[in-house]
Amino acid sequence: MSESMSWSVRTEQFCRKLNLKIPILLAPMAGACPVSLSSAVAREGGLGACGVLLMQPSAIVDWAKQFQSESDGLFQMNNWIPDPAPVRDEIHEQQIRDFLANWHPDSGSARPMLATPDFEEQCEAMLQVQPAAISSIMGVYPRPFVKRMKKAGTYWLATATTVEEAKLAVSMGADAVVAQGFEAGGHRGTYAAGDAQGAAGGLISILPAIVDSVNVPVVATGGIADGRGIAAAITLGASAVQIGTGFLRTPEAGIPSAWSDAIGTTMPNHTILTRAFSGRLGRSIATDYAKSAESVGAPEPAPYPIQRGLTGSMTGEARRDNDLAKMQAWTGQSGFLSSAEPAGQLINRLWEDAQKLLP
Repeated sequence: MSESMSWSVRTEQFCRKLNLKIPILLAPMAGACPVSLSSAVAREGGLGACGVLLMQPSAIVDWAKQFQSESDGLFQMNNWIPDPAPVRDEIHEQQIRDFLANWHPDSGSARPMLATPDFEEQCEAMLQVQPAAISSIMGVYPRPFVKRMKKAGTYWLATATTVEEAKLAVSMGADAVVAQGFEAGGHRGTYAAGDAQGAAGGLISILPAIVDSVNVPVVATGGIADGRGIAAAITLGASAVQIGTGFLRTPEAGIPSAWSDAIGTTMPNHTILTRAFSGRLGRSIATDYAKSAESVGAPEPAPYPIQRGLTGSMTGEARRDNDLAKMQAWTGQSGFLSSAEPAGQLINRLWEDAQKLLP
């Protein structure tokens, strides 16, 4: 975007395009974006979100219907671009099962369920519910789907972790780029799974690099959890910000209390980038399991979604039992700045705090 454009013009233009009042987007966290949270954000003029990765098409439609019954605001829907089918290695998978049996007895005999929702059917469902925006991560949508998004007037938010990814997304028709810094909680959005560790640029570096490299609005995400972070991102050229971990402690998020409490006390150096939960690199609280999985002698994680299938019984039970040690407890590096206040109150305070710091 133009270097001479003031921050207020940038944010106002972005908000006008998506009919928002506040330039804050809820991050579309798969499994952690209940309607209650998204609708609370949207009611105040931000953009709600739904990560559809694990959802069947009927569930996507149901989510949208429930959202529309609770809010007249707007939301985005997000999906992962599928990786190539993983190569199976039974010997290696048994080593992982044996390791996981130390944490969850049933894991020793577990066979991962590789069945995932059909990507094309999920895309059809996203178009059907007509969200204000559809976002992508782990790659870019195929040209035929991009063409259909354009025809429907749906705004495409393309996540990128490098300048090269951002340029590719724009060349494919992205309306805006979501620049994801390595501080972000949850999964890294790097297009090639094997490049995720190397593409670990911090937001303060990749944000201006991407802003200077593309001619579309840039949304900043990763490590933003207070007004200072929002103001810094906008000063560096962002037209809006996207926040995930910063909303996870709100009552509307409804995550287990052990996870919520830990987010609020976890310092940046007590998070960990790990493939041990899903096979894809993501940032988690450095839980007992996550640290053990990185120790000498622990087996390398299997590719996604095999690793997710292997750990599913352990992490599912941990969530039900409120057991942080074995829980898939994603968090960004700024989780300690997050607040447990209601989401609607939080989004308004964050934007008010940011505006006080902007010239």
